[in-house]
Amino acid sequence: MITPILILFILSCPLAFALIYSRLKRTTLDSRKYASWGLGFAFIFFFIGHFVKTEGMALMLPPWVPLKIFLIYATGVLELLVGCALFIPRYQQIAAKLAILILIVFFPANIYAAVNSVGLGGHQWGPIYLLIRAPLQLILIAWAYCLCVKKSN
Repeated sequence: MITPILILFILSCPLAFALIYSRLKRTTLDSRKYASWGLGFAFIFFFIGHFVKTEGMALMLPPWVPLKIFLIYATGVLELLVGCALFIPRYQQIAAKLAILILIVFFPANIYAAVNSVGLGGHQWGPIYLLIRAPLQLILIAWAYCLCVKKSN
């Protein structure tokens, strides 16, 4: 189960590279910009998953949810839009707030999938997977809030 590690790598690389570059060049680092880029890349990665692993993601939804495939595609497009907006300075803060909202709203699907051992990406492990997924969600939310939304002093 490499996906959580890959997500953290995608999330942190732009900021890490920018930090190294700013230290070498002795320039000021715009941490909000590069943290937003990392979150943007992560959301584009999530979008890709919705289109590449559609069937597996549809299994993560409870039986009573209608139009599962359409919903997977629609939420994937939403993640793409948020991901792209995170690269545009004018929209970064609102996109980061939307990213937080998405991470919170979509989390029940992860709980359902883990409790019922369905879906992909580790959910088949059952509830134990939430010991990995929940902290990852909290890291993504904290990243979005602390590095992309919150005003620095």
